[in-house]
Amino acid sequence: MNWKLETDVNDWVKAEFTRLDLKKHQDYNEESAFSDYMKESLKGSAKTNSKKNSGKPDFHLEKYKVPVIIENKLGLKKLISQTKDGIKIDDKSIQTFAVNGALHYARSMIASGKYQEVITIGVAGDTKDNVAIRVYYVFGSSPTAHKEMKQTVSLDFLENKESFNNFYKEARLTEEEKHQILIDSQAALHSYAQKLNRLMHNHNITAPQRVLYVSGMLLAMQKIEDQKGNLIDEGLTPDDLKGIQSDNRRDARKVVNHIDSFLTERGIQDNKRELMLASFAEISKDRQRDDLTDNDKEVAKLIQEPQSSVTKQIFTFIYEYIFKAIDGLGGHIDIMGEMYSEFLKYALGDGKEIGIVLTPPYVTKMMAEILDIKMDNKVMDLATGSAGFLISAMELMIDDANREYGKGTTRAEETILKLKKDNLLGIELNAEMYTLATTNMILRGDGSSRIEKGSAFNRPEKLFTDFQANRVLLNPPFSYSENGLPFIEYGLDKMEKGGLGAIIIQDSAGSGKATDTATSILRKHTLLASIKMPVDLFNPMAGVQTSIYIFEAHKKHDFAKTVKFIDFRNDGYKRTKRGITEINQPTNRYQDIIKMYKAGKRAEIQADWDLDKVYIEDFITDKGNDWNFEQHQIIDTKPTLEDFKKTVADYLSWEVTQLLQQKGEDISKKA
Repeated sequence: MNWKLETDVNDWVKAEFTRLDLKKHQDYNEESAFSDYMKESLKGSAKTNSKKNSGKPDFHLEKYKVPVIIENKLGLKKLISQTKDGIKIDDKSIQTFAVNGALHYARSMIASGKYQEVITIGVAGDTKDNVAIRVYYVFGSSPTAHKEMKQTVSLDFLENKESFNNFYKEARLTEEEKHQILIDSQAALHSYAQKLNRLMHNHNITAPQRVLYVSGMLLAMQKIEDQKGNLIDEGLTPDDLKGIQSDNRRDARKVVNHIDSFLTERGIQDNKRELMLASFAEISKDRQRDDLTDNDKEVAKLIQEPQSSVTKQIFTFIYEYIFKAIDGLGGHIDIMGEMYSEFLKYALGDGKEIGIVLTPPYVTKMMAEILDIKMDNKVMDLATGSAGFLISAMELMIDDANREYGKGTTRAEETILKLKKDNLLGIELNAEMYTLATTNMILRGDGSSRIEKGSAFNRPEKLFTDFQANRVLLNPPFSYSENGLPFIEYGLDKMEKGGLGAIIIQDSAGSGKATDTATSILRKHTLLASIKMPVDLFNPMAGVQTSIYIFEAHKKHDFAKTVKFIDFRNDGYKRTKRGITEINQPTNRYQDIIKMYKAGKRAEIQADWDLDKVYIEDFITDKGNDWNFEQHQIIDTKPTLEDFKKTVADYLSWEVTQLLQQKGEDISKKA
């Protein structure tokens, strides 16, 4: 008999719970009968898109380590609505289809900051024998931050803790999936940056101003809470920008005022707040940008009115394409850095000013992993840029805390909050970059506490003695003396004994262009490894050969011990002006480099390496000019038997060709 009402589907779900011996009020609940914690996370997620009403999934379970929500619909056709671009997120689809509605609730729960992952189940059917379910692991609040569990076709995984844990292990992202998310996120961000850059260019926003617009407006979109966590303001939305022309109420003034309020309530130190606001003043400096003008084609479909201020157009684009997706972007993505790099393409033209080129996130992640960063490490970056290295370090620390104490536990959350405030030190001289770094860390829940403005070389000694760093990560300005190598020496000098440091730098620094610093380093510290990086790594910003050098602090280099040299010129990517393309197992290759660093030729690698050619252990001298892979590479020029056979065959072929030509035969027709 065909079902007539959605309650028939609900009854089927309850019958399944009964079969699994799950009890109402004990193991599961319906609609609004959830805990206050879950209720708070669903606040404002009602399918009517009201900010006041809370969402009400049909069923939910809170008994396992990850919350489970279930949304039901009558009729198989109401299971899911999707296109080739993905699952639809418009209001009608969310209201009408089971999977779309369930994912909407999950994204809202994660966006609330109360959950980092949610399991969703969409159920739809016509009869008890004609029911379909789809199960998803949701790990972020962006529309694409989910993984369908295609092998799960029933509710049996909810039966008990063991069955759920087995499911959860399968659901969690693999290292390969995490890396792919990182690459996909970066590609998406570059696509948005290109469109946003066109929008700003069309409205005559200068290249140096553009990234300040992005970072400042992202801050203006944040909720404002007092020191006790009480909500003061929901954060600016495009609807709040009305195009009013009075000076105190114009759109750009609203944005800057909200930034000020946010930073003040966040407890940001006065001097830091004033420095940031001085940079963000660019947003409201030109009053004409608050005049009403025709909407640019990049935002025409996002704004109902035919005209709006330039400020609102930019704000709306950032809100829709960056702010809403920010939690779903790969954790190691440096949002401000990626935007900055994109805008620098236009600001710097050919990219010759390589001193401000920023390190790709998959490289910062690999370097942080090589240093084996854990939650109790103290990590510093003396040329912070937009904080890409600190972000990667922080992500590894958070992962370690979650593994140790359990994700979402009180102890894990307390540890994470403390390490964000106490375990990351960044120093940046450039005012705009300092603002970006601070914003970047604030957006990640406030690792900005120890981001300092100024030169690393004139900081008070007490800063370093109090911090007690045992890890340093660096991409110094290459335009600095000796290619920037003095930065790593200074960093190693300020570290605890036995600490580890990694620097990515022009490899000319290790082959004779920085011998004063290189020899000085070796008298105090140990060079552990050298990794030759791809020539196109910084394309299209700069074509420059780089290497990563790994050091151990306060241990004089022992020249009787070998150094590890790794050739990573083939990292599996091809980079062009249009972006980055996978050509040969890049995910595996970046993991393999870490394994090679740890285990040498005995590493259990996944990609198609010839370890005898890409991994060398060799001695260096005290000259400081032989730190690069190719200086230790042995090229075997001795001919093999195969070489001899090929040479003879080529010669005989040539002789035959000559004889045929002498006889006047047409050799072009010979097979």
